[in-house]
Amino acid sequence: MKDLMQCRKEIDEIDSRMTELFEKRMGIAAEVAEYKRVSGKKVFDKQREEEKLETIEKMASNPYFGRGLRELFSQIMSLSRKYQYTMLADKTQSGFSEIASLCCDETDTVAFFGEPGSYTEQALMRALGESCERMSCPTFGAVVEAVENGKAKFGVVPIENTTTGDIFDLYDLMAEHPVYPVAEQVIKIEHVLAAPEGATEDSIKEVFSHPQALLQCSGYFAKRPELLQRACSSTSGCAMEVAKSGDITKAAIASEIAAKRYGLTVLRRGLNNENVNSTRFLVLSKEGVYTPEADKVSICFETAHESGSLYRILSHLIYNNLNMTKIESRPIPGKQFEYRFFVDFDGRLSDAAVQNALTGIKEEASRLKVLGCYKSFV
Repeated sequence: MKDLMQCRKEIDEIDSRMTELFEKRMGIAAEVAEYKRVSGKKVFDKQREEEKLETIEKMASNPYFGRGLRELFSQIMSLSRKYQYTMLADKTQSGFSEIASLCCDETDTVAFFGEPGSYTEQALMRALGESCERMSCPTFGAVVEAVENGKAKFGVVPIENTTTGDIFDLYDLMAEHPVYPVAEQVIKIEHVLAAPEGATEDSIKEVFSHPQALLQCSGYFAKRPELLQRACSSTSGCAMEVAKSGDITKAAIASEIAAKRYGLTVLRRGLNNENVNSTRFLVLSKEGVYTPEADKVSICFETAHESGSLYRILSHLIYNNLNMTKIESRPIPGKQFEYRFFVDFDGRLSDAAVQNALTGIKEEASRLKVLGCYKSFV
């Protein structure tokens, strides 16, 4: 039996030779990248790589080594592609441009989800100020349409809550429509139970609110199971309708601002299941722009429905040392059990690492849309 130190010495010698060969291979990969740059040929040739991996696997002395060699050379080929992408990176920033700031004054219209007094309107005023003309919209689709058609310069919509998670309808709208998040705002959610004058908690039989708000207050309903929960389009809209009814058997879960706006009496505060309950809102624009303080990139991509495809795409973030902060998946319309992915990661579109990663993802995904680049307030 060989001495352990002798074995380690031999391994070190082999690793040294492998390092030398690896660098030599990457040098040739650089020459390949130059050829592909001139010829316009794609870096990723899936058929060529698969044929080569099958050949290498068959060269092994046993099946275990064969699987190991396939995995090893898959990684070497992946690194080779990424090295080539650094030389071919798209410097156009995917059609986005940098602007000094998001200008919004009294001549501009901003669409927002819900009725006046909503949490979304609060996010709008905090992100863009109070001087703009505000347009109330009953659905997320109506906000997106107003921005897309130029009726509004910006649109403000909720995207995620710390208690109930993501609002998936908006992900689908951003994937399919030419609108882009340009700013983010986080608002602390503090729900109240509000009803017409003369109502008491004991007189309430029905509670109206947005489905997300009802979920965020599920603990209250667990203590009062006799209450009928009525889902509506928005918290502020529910407050307005309950106020119009004047019915002391009806109440709304909404913000205290909305309750005061529509003349409702606050019967109970602190309805949230959690004290730390916040919602993240996005400011949408028809223009693909970002400001100097932007530090987050959001993308949407689709990839082949096969083993390793998602890892292959996400590996571009790892290779370029980009911190992924979020990932979600959504079904692709018209395709059975196939999904598109939404990813947020730290960085700016002008960063070389981001450009390298996006070049690789664009090359290897079946579809890529850069959703936006904006300042994170999370």
